[in-house]
Formats: sequence, structure tokens, C-alpha cells
Amino acid sequence: MITLDTLRQVILALPTTEETTSWNAVSFKVNGKAMLFWNPTHDCPVFKVPFEERDHLIEMDPDTFFTTDHHRPYPMVLARPDRVDIEWARENLIRVWRAQAKKAVVRAWDEER
Repeated sequence: MITLDTLRQVILALPTTEETTSWNAVSFKVNGKAMLFWNPTHDCPVFKVPFEERDHLIEMDPDTFFTTDHHRPYPMVLARPDRVDIEWARENLIRVWRAQAKKAVVRAWDEER
């Protein structure tokens, strides 16, 4: 089971990330860009993914991944916390972080690892 605290630990372990709020909900950003939202209506995380990946995830695992009319126009997927795999979540968050963080920060992080 993924919790907001679990995701918080994963995200804030990445350099230059911050916890904030967006639309009165907990969100996390890097370089001023959102990485993840916690949807209070559905009590679940909203991950950034390309549209094609979102559609594939929903088709392959509709018990875990879904969207709403509100989220459908955006490259995002909602995930049921009791079903989503923590390793998938971690890899997704690192991928989003790498795409949005400053290149020098990513390079330094890679060199430390």
C-alpha cells in the first residue's frame, strides 16, 4: 500500500524537490514544475505519464490505474494506493524528476550514485 508519506519520502530524497500545495491539495515540485499530486477526492496519487502510457496502464491494469473526466485532457494517471507497485511509482517519479530538474542537478545526482 502506497501512502502519501511513502511518496513524500521517495520524492524528497531527490535533490531540489519540494512539497507544496496545488488546488488545495498536496503536491510535489522540482524546478517549479509539478511532479505528483495527491487527489483528495479519490484519496490517491496522480502521476505524470505520457498519454500513450496512461492509456496502456489503464487498459492493462484497470484495477490499479484510472482517470477521471477532469484528468483526461492531461498526461496524468490516478492510481489506487492499495494496488500500485512502489517500484513502479519510484521509477516513474525518478523519470519525471530527471525530465524536470535542472540538468546540472541531475548530472551531480548521477555522479553521486
